[in-house]
Amino acid sequence: MSTETDNKVTAELRENFGKGFARRLRAAGQIPAVLYGHGTDPVHVALPGHQVALLIRRANALLELDIAGKSHLALVKDVQKDPVHQIIEHIDLLVVKKGEKLAVDVPIVVVGESFAGTIVNLDNTTVSLEVEATHIPQHIEVDVEGLEEGAHITAADLKLPKGATLAGDPELLIVAIATPAAPTADDEAADAAVAATAEAAAEAPAEDAAAE
Repeated sequence: MSTETDNKVTAELRENFGKGFARRLRAAGQIPAVLYGHGTDPVHVALPGHQVALLIRRANALLELDIAGKSHLALVKDVQKDPVHQIIEHIDLLVVKKGEKLAVDVPIVVVGESFAGTIVNLDNTTVSLEVEATHIPQHIEVDVEGLEEGAHITAADLKLPKGATLAGDPELLIVAIATPAAPTADDEAADAAVAATAEAAAEAPAEDAAAE
């Protein structure tokens, strides 16, 4: 991921704080945020809500902030959301420099189909990498095409983009290929009981109607 024009965000400095002021910002379509790192004092800003909400849909979003005419590269480190309404309440931004290497967790995406009759177990959904701040991959693909039961892929097996190195355990299990367990007699009895209950529930209204 690189710094492109669509990552440029104009941020407004803010001097007022507190939950009440934050609510007013959000009502006005802005998101309160704080920028920190590299030994600088925290800078409190307000970000354009709609634009930033779109940008941070990708993991490890990198923003090029314009704050009072000065440009700052910032990595989205934390997004705080209302647990019920999923409204973005606050964003933490980390100051980064071009060429600087960072440790980040990058999402795993499985591609391909494993051997017929097997299932793909994704044991870890992210992998820790060390990459340049301006070249963070959106995701790492894991190809499972044709893999048979018992096959497994660890972090060390992943194909990483140029300049990226593992920052975590190389033996971390990412994907394991297995065969689904055959249903037991207990499983079949339970399924039959559920089906019978559903059939009885469906017939009950018809019987009530006939009685009337």
